[in-house]
Amino acid sequence: MTVPTESVRKKPMIEFVDTHTHIFEPEFAEDRAAAVERAVDAGVKTLCLPCINESSLERMDEMCREFPGICHAMIGLHPTELGDDYLSVLDMFYRRLKSVPGYIAVGEVGIDLYWDDSRKDEQIDAFCRQIDWAHEMNLPLVIHSRNAFDELYAIMESNRSKNLRGVFHCFSGTEEEAEKLLSFNGFYLGIGGVVTYKKSTLPEALSAVPLERILLETDSPYLAPVPKRGKRNESSYIPFIAEKIAELYGCTVEHVAAVTTDNARRLFGL
Repeated sequence: MTVPTESVRKKPMIEFVDTHTHIFEPEFAEDRAAAVERAVDAGVKTLCLPCINESSLERMDEMCREFPGICHAMIGLHPTELGDDYLSVLDMFYRRLKSVPGYIAVGEVGIDLYWDDSRKDEQIDAFCRQIDWAHEMNLPLVIHSRNAFDELYAIMESNRSKNLRGVFHCFSGTEEEAEKLLSFNGFYLGIGGVVTYKKSTLPEALSAVPLERILLETDSPYLAPVPKRGKRNESSYIPFIAEKIAELYGCTVEHVAAVTTDNARRLFGL
């Protein structure tokens, strides 16, 4: 894959949105401000921050206060973060969502059965409750799904009449799965570094997906794109993902930036 040139990474007319970054997590404790500066220098001028648990909520909110206009917060309980007290955590999150303005989405929420399916029922319960928040508050959902496509699709189908909107974060499924998920109008596929990997099947899966249904994301500090694979991921690497998308769609990086940034602004009200 061609490494983005300095001109691509720094052209002022190119503007990206990283729709999913955990830049508030401890992995960035030593250079958080510098990572934000590098992102802005690379044209990534908007960072969307998903909450995963109580402790991340505080760090995330603090970062949004430190970088207003750049960092934008979401609120939600990640499926792998459910403890025995998850209902009380959800209650606190819901009250915060209702009383504190500025959250752009309900997320990161969903179902993850990769490591452990013993709390599947609790995960489904938490997900459905948070879907109801999104519907009530007219906010988009940021959905995490791993080894749980059938469960996810069944829940989404049962809520189809609510006309929800959002993004299926870190999509890495098949062409058939992409088609099924995009049957929910108002939803996008979040595409990150995995699309740049040599053995990735994402290029084939995206063959029938219009660019107008894609969002760019890093999921940093995880899943760094080629040529940074194996290193800590960060928002300034979005141009590497954009170049791969441009290659797949036979268009310019500028066009990828324009379309995906417009998608993100429309979804999150940025």
